[in-house]
Amino acid sequence: MKRYKLTRRQFVSTTVTAGAGTVLLGKTAFVIPELKPGLNNDPFQLIALGKSGLKTTLLGMGTGFSGYNRVSNITRAAMAESMIRQAYEKGIRFFDCADSYGTHQYAAGALKGIPREKYTLSTKIWVGQAGIPEPDRPDANVAVDRFRKELNTDYLDLVQIHCMTDKNWTDCQKQQMDILENLKARKIIRAHGVSVHSLEAMEACVNCSWVDVVHVRINPWGESMDHKEPAEVAAVIDRLHKAGKGVIGMKITGNGSFRTDPEKIEASLKYVLGLGTVDMIIAGFEMPEQIDNYVARLKNNLLA
Repeated sequence: MKRYKLTRRQFVSTTVTAGAGTVLLGKTAFVIPELKPGLNNDPFQLIALGKSGLKTTLLGMGTGFSGYNRVSNITRAAMAESMIRQAYEKGIRFFDCADSYGTHQYAAGALKGIPREKYTLSTKIWVGQAGIPEPDRPDANVAVDRFRKELNTDYLDLVQIHCMTDKNWTDCQKQQMDILENLKARKIIRAHGVSVHSLEAMEACVNCSWVDVVHVRINPWGESMDHKEPAEVAAVIDRLHKAGKGVIGMKITGNGSFRTDPEKIEASLKYVLGLGTVDMIIAGFEMPEQIDNYVARLKNNLLA
């Protein structure tokens, strides 16, 4: 597979040449990398999340856009349950929750009556300050028991430690990591990992055998990412991929900063999937037409 090595300061402006497979940024153009071998135009094709053993759809739904303290945009708008159900009905099979998003009960309601093996549930444990209403931070086994009740499920497909920024998080969170490893051995969870919010925390995942799956922030413009230069982030993601980690791409639209810019969305989708190192992407849909928009873009342009 061909790879394009992006140079520093390349991501500055945002003009996209449609249909040519080339993005023009200021006066500098780069070719969109070729698509990962085996991918096709189907956003609902099953992909493997690294060596985790999890298989799910290329396109997943995030439920935590502006999520904090157990509320998010879709819970504020009283649309969480209906949006999750519509996403499932349209073909999405991966649903990304977290304790801090407050979406567990809505996911349970939306997916009620659907055979459990038909979808993938991901959630996250909050261990930092603030983020959730209570001051207490119980151990992972206590949190996971509550999550299973809230999500009305016997098991969770993926549980991650949320929002790691410390380069030494693998030492600081050793107790919770051991608990999650035990839960995996007991088949209460199927895989574990982290979502990261610093490049140093991401780099710590590369050589950590405990990490099955990582959430990474990636787009071509360095918006809401762990480094302002996407090439720096892409290089670490490449190492994660080579280490067999499942890689979930988030912040594809820069935490919503260009979610109303069709050209930038299209360029970002092509760039992220073209890296060949991101297994799947999630998007924080807030209305049904956004799902249709992403599905159409992936179907029409992934191999264009």
